[in-house]
Amino acid sequence: MTSINYRKLLPNESRIYRAIRLESLEKFPEAFGATYQEALSIEKFRMESDIEEQTPERFVYGAFAQDELVGICTFVKNESNTGSIYQMYVKREFQGKNIGKGLIEAVIAEACRNFNGIEIHSGGCSGNNKAYNLYRKIGFQEVTRTSSEEIRMKYIP
Repeated sequence: MTSINYRKLLPNESRIYRAIRLESLEKFPEAFGATYQEALSIEKFRMESDIEEQTPERFVYGAFAQDELVGICTFVKNESNTGSIYQMYVKREFQGKNIGKGLIEAVIAEACRNFNGIEIHSGGCSGNNKAYNLYRKIGFQEVTRTSSEEIRMKYIP
């Protein structure tokens, strides 16, 4: 298996982020809060600007196989000392190799380094058993489940 390198995306990598983000929306529309068609009409995603500006409270980690970006995971810090993991996506041909687990763990480590004592939540796993089970395996526990089956989870180290 190809070795995978996990790191924060650099300012000049906002375009490759955009490409993989659009791919995630096109291939798995039910897993994300936006549609591919809606996203296409957006000239620049907020996270693209955050990557370019290296905003500490909003960052994207990438999983790289050689020089190819094969997965992303986004972190957004809230006003209180809490933050959420969003947009977790691994290209289909790289799924099932624990890359998603590595991405989430790298994001948690970065968030904990930057924000002492931060409370980390998942962005939601409604109807996505694979994501739910992955978050559970990493140490997240369910905190709420809404009537629309939106599941909020919290990381318990």
